[in-house]
Amino acid sequence: MSQHFLLSAKARTLSLASVLRMTDEEAEAAFIGIRWADTAGKPVCPHCECPTVYAARRPSGALRFRCKACRKDFSITSGTLFAFHKMPLRSYLAAIVIFCNEVKGKSALALSRDLDCQYKTAFVLAHKLREAMASEMKGMHLGGAGRTVEVDGAYFGGYIKPANHKENRRDRRLAKNQNGKRQVVVVIRERDGRTLPAVFKTEADAQSFITARVAKGTEVQADEAGSWNGLQARFPMQRIDHQALYSTETGVFTNGAEEFFSRMRRAEIGHHHHIAGTYLVRYAQEGAWREDRRRWDNGRQVSAVVGLAMAARPSVDFCGYWQRGQR
Repeated sequence: MSQHFLLSAKARTLSLASVLRMTDEEAEAAFIGIRWADTAGKPVCPHCECPTVYAARRPSGALRFRCKACRKDFSITSGTLFAFHKMPLRSYLAAIVIFCNEVKGKSALALSRDLDCQYKTAFVLAHKLREAMASEMKGMHLGGAGRTVEVDGAYFGGYIKPANHKENRRDRRLAKNQNGKRQVVVVIRERDGRTLPAVFKTEADAQSFITARVAKGTEVQADEAGSWNGLQARFPMQRIDHQALYSTETGVFTNGAEEFFSRMRRAEIGHHHHIAGTYLVRYAQEGAWREDRRRWDNGRQVSAVVGLAMAARPSVDFCGYWQRGQR
């Protein structure tokens, strides 16, 4: 039997120990090289895009740059997802390594212990990393002529504890016995391609999303759920009855989508315990990002996440998250 990729040496190209041995200057150089890769690591002013800048390190040792054109100061993380950061850059790089090394997700509580910071800090940092991963999915379209996508849905959240006595128990599958928090994650997965998730109240609500994100002429494969009947008028479709079999000899199956949901279930049960509510879509997008890059070595994954975080603007959802709650 062939060796699993994660067990091979090819999967390990960056260790947490090597990051923790970095000096502050080496961590700064790593972020500079990734953020300004287009200019070979030479900083560019984020305010006026002038390339003529010089280092103006503060007396405290914090690295700042000053633009000769607009005379404004900026740091390595100014205007990025890590703007206004409080921890050293080496800690952020270590956090990304820890986050990427976890195959099915990293809980904020465990991250707070690893970084020796408050749970609130780890919670916001983890969601910022998920936001960076999700930035690649904005406006993503899948499929095309001769391509095949799989469509499926799975419900998460809204757990209702059953009654103790048998005579008091109710059918929790019925809408009248639910608390309204249960939502469905609908995933579109292209064969040998990318994965795109979204969150809806019901599977039927996802039809317009699928129509907008799947190119015309794409073959869509789904199960026999009635929620997907409306797609048959827009796409050539193949259906499979999971009560009879999971795949056909002609290549009709939704195993790729099921693999994605398997990762999400393991993340929910083993790491996060509950991923319902407004943040469910973030966990789904993280799962899709990990699923698409499961054959990447961890060094490449870390570089990709740092690059996405450095290219993103300051987070609208999580910049001053806890302060907004206090107000």
